Amino acid sequence: MANQEEVFKKVISHAKEYGFVVQSSEIYDGLSAVYDYAQNGAELKKNIREYWWKAMVQLNQNIVGIDAAIFMHPTTWKASGHVDAFNDPLIDNKDSKKRYRADVLIEDHVAKIEAKIEKEVKKAAKRFGEAFDKEQFLGTNQRVLEYQEKAEAILKRMGKSLENEDLEDVKNLIEELGIVCPLSGSRNWTDVKQFNLMFGTKLGATADSAMDLYLRPETAQGIFVNFLNVQKSGRMKIPFGIAQVGKAFRNEIVARQFIFRMREFEQMEMQFFIAPGTQQEWYKKWKENRMKWHLSLGMGEENYRFHDHEKLAHYADAAADIEFRFPFGFKELEGIHSRTDFDLANHEKYSGKKLQYFDPEQNKSYVPYVVETSIGLDRMFLAVLSHAYEEETLENNSTRVVLRIPAVLAPVKAAVLPLVKKDGLPEIAKKIVEDLRWEFNISYDEKDAVGRRYRRQDAVGTPLCITVDHDTLQDNTVTVRYRDSMEQKRVAIAELTSIIKSEVDMKHWLHKMDTA
Repeated sequence: MANQEEVFKKVISHAKEYGFVVQSSEIYDGLSAVYDYAQNGAELKKNIREYWWKAMVQLNQNIVGIDAAIFMHPTTWKASGHVDAFNDPLIDNKDSKKRYRADVLIEDHVAKIEAKIEKEVKKAAKRFGEAFDKEQFLGTNQRVLEYQEKAEAILKRMGKSLENEDLEDVKNLIEELGIVCPLSGSRNWTDVKQFNLMFGTKLGATADSAMDLYLRPETAQGIFVNFLNVQKSGRMKIPFGIAQVGKAFRNEIVARQFIFRMREFEQMEMQFFIAPGTQQEWYKKWKENRMKWHLSLGMGEENYRFHDHEKLAHYADAAADIEFRFPFGFKELEGIHSRTDFDLANHEKYSGKKLQYFDPEQNKSYVPYVVETSIGLDRMFLAVLSHAYEEETLENNSTRVVLRIPAVLAPVKAAVLPLVKKDGLPEIAKKIVEDLRWEFNISYDEKDAVGRRYRRQDAVGTPLCITVDHDTLQDNTVTVRYRDSMEQKRVAIAELTSIIKSEVDMKHWLHKMDTA
């Protein structure tokens, strides 16, 4: 675990050093849990956003995208349940004066139990070698079964207590498990209290006439209030989806783990409107579809898992997370929720406007049910970045830091490098850049020895380096060097576009969803 913490620290400092993520307002000592995306970060974020949008909107005939405002009428949040139910259970440690989310403290305790299971699996795999059957081991080993039972019982009890708003039992659970303050090691806890996460603001020219508003804590409500506008103007037939990418804001008390939990973040959400009674079928389909999207990026099937919710949100009849193995353990990356008709029915009630769909096949009107897929863009960014970071020892015992970012998402697709700054090589290199940049994000670098330039490109995750040398003057060929294998091959300048395309083309990557 300590080793993973060290890796995570390196990922954070690498993100700053190479222009991915920096502390917001850093010259003024920053703002806690608020970050800016620098030049490479902005590109990577844009590429993830586009990869999602293409898969979700462009490749689905019955899904369209919108862009709703951040400010919404305040009654929206009454209807959605956020005013009354959007709370975190908080607990203070009396000795360290630090505030924690009670559920996170308990989940972290469970993560330690899961780490013990992983340890047992590793020990057994080492002992049995090739004959090791992980599934059988997990299902039969007495110690592992006890750990699993313990972890499940803790989560079940916590889920039930939170659902019943029995905050006293949440505190009792923390005390029974002997959970200590991570900072002081103290067990001196206050009672658990609920804290609303919405940021309040005001709309209006004067203090007397200003209306109390909230910064939206999620993007979904902008989709629900526009349900009829989109359905009618797009002549959409159920089942159909509405997708949106946008900023959301939560006054997180426990904002930590770099960009994993922030106060200002970006969501990529899709609400899929369906006939009542079909939700289980669609819920299952969207779980499968979203996992296929993740696996298409090739970041390892073993790094993903589904986690079904014990405690369901007030609007859901089924919910699961796709969890990713971050350096700090498996954590939620995306949620798939069967939201029933809660949202549209409530907006109908609070607005007094009918939000129904006339189904010509059933010859009746009804309030549609909804299956939601919701992924944090910043979390996806962190998943990609932390998985990509690698310190590699080479054959000659030198080391390199390489970001093995999936080529389709890489900020820069190729770097063009003249071997030396003379003999007409920079001129040819710059012409190649001019030709390629119409289709790809290309960088040009002529400073330092070519080996050092390769290392710089490895560190920002550039999949291909194109080196122009003296042979180029004779035969119009260049050396293409591949980031991951460091293999080099000689190719004609005329072939460069198709070579880059074969590595980074979205069509080629998204087709993997068909085979996943």
